[in-house]
Amino acid sequence: MAARFSGVLQLTDLDDFIAPSQECIKPIKVDKKPGKAAAKIRIEADGSYFQVNQDGEAQKLEKAKITLNDCLACSGCITSAESVLVSQQSHGELCKVLAQNKAAAAHEQKLVVVSVSPQSRASLAARCKLGLLETAQKLTTFLKGLGVHHVFDTTFSRNFSLLESQQEFVRRFQRQAEDKKALPMLASACPGWICYAEKTHGSFIIPHISTTKSPQQVMGSLVKGYFAEQQHLPPDRIYHVTVMPCYDKKLEASRPDFFNQEFQTRDVDCVITTGEVLKLLEQEGVSLSDVDPSPLDTMLGRAAEELSSHRGGGSGGFLEHIFIHAARELFGIHGASIHYRPLKNKDFQEVTLERDGQVLLHFALAYGFRNIQNLVQKLKRGKCPYHYVEVMACPSGCLNGGGQIKLEGESSKEELQQVERLYESLRAEVPEQNQAVRELYEHWLGGWDSHRALQVLHTQYHAVERASSALSIKW
Repeated sequence: MAARFSGVLQLTDLDDFIAPSQECIKPIKVDKKPGKAAAKIRIEADGSYFQVNQDGEAQKLEKAKITLNDCLACSGCITSAESVLVSQQSHGELCKVLAQNKAAAAHEQKLVVVSVSPQSRASLAARCKLGLLETAQKLTTFLKGLGVHHVFDTTFSRNFSLLESQQEFVRRFQRQAEDKKALPMLASACPGWICYAEKTHGSFIIPHISTTKSPQQVMGSLVKGYFAEQQHLPPDRIYHVTVMPCYDKKLEASRPDFFNQEFQTRDVDCVITTGEVLKLLEQEGVSLSDVDPSPLDTMLGRAAEELSSHRGGGSGGFLEHIFIHAARELFGIHGASIHYRPLKNKDFQEVTLERDGQVLLHFALAYGFRNIQNLVQKLKRGKCPYHYVEVMACPSGCLNGGGQIKLEGESSKEELQQVERLYESLRAEVPEQNQAVRELYEHWLGGWDSHRALQVLHTQYHAVERASSALSIKW
């Protein structure tokens, strides 16, 4: 599977990211004193930095820690996980918070919530040779044994992302005559793609990107908003962890847009990958197969007896849900059939809706860096024929994320197929028909298309000033 951060961030096959054997540090600041010549910097064999003055005296300089927030704010490289000190985004940080909770007085303890992505659950199930429901129930037991209070499924928050994306597309389609950048609408659930778009194409591409939050960040809003209210707690008394299939999600959680200034807390405090969950299990000496199952938690407090998913593949099904909704709302075509037509490769496919020989909707999915490059170049030349594109940084999409577990003795293709079979084995639900989702829209968000729904479920993007780096290459 893809290594660590997605290829879009690493610019696959180019040496523009820091290798695991190197370290990433911020530039070291050397204080100049009046009347003295500039100091020299000496680098020792072990990588230590020393400031050497005119008298030959050497002073060791401290390396500045680089956090994911710094990483997202710069316009240079994105580094591999081993080379960056991820100070707030690791399973070690989760363990630290759980240990502090156990030692703290009751009024100082935080309510710890873990939200697990369906892609991560499928990867764990494949590794542990378990069914999806069994994996979810046993993982709930394991996490609660560590001190976690609630374990949720981000399939629930994905309902909101899908519904908001559907409505946003219809609005954009209807205003395309007066707004030339309304279409194509580009998916926003993949943070690797978003980071690349902001840094390399900025103000040109941003108007095309859907403002709907990803399922991870919608879950952050629900946990620190609705769930916090139900628990009669301020948002900063909840520590929210997500389990995700890729490292790029750590970057997303670190965005300033998802930080609550009033309570000084992030919507998602910590992101750990599927692989890090496996490390937690190994660290505790636990085999998931041997763990007893527990009932599944839900946001509204009702015990879930089964798991569900969404149609449309392992990256969330955004294309299919938007396509079917738009066909019905814009053209009165119910139950539109979807037939994918591969172009240059299986990661670039088209879907069209036709009536009487006329193309009404033209959608595509573009997975992986090379296909994203081709898409952007089509846009820049004014030759992009699509109304909507589901864009994902990783080849084969989220099930193939860099944070997924590598299966022993399996080829990458066989491994992915096994995870896909598990992922697609669940009953597919229709977001509009989910009663809990309808209740939250009605009673907490103030209805569909309300101002509060727009505020809670949508975000914005920012062009990042370019620096001289591999990300600035003109393709």
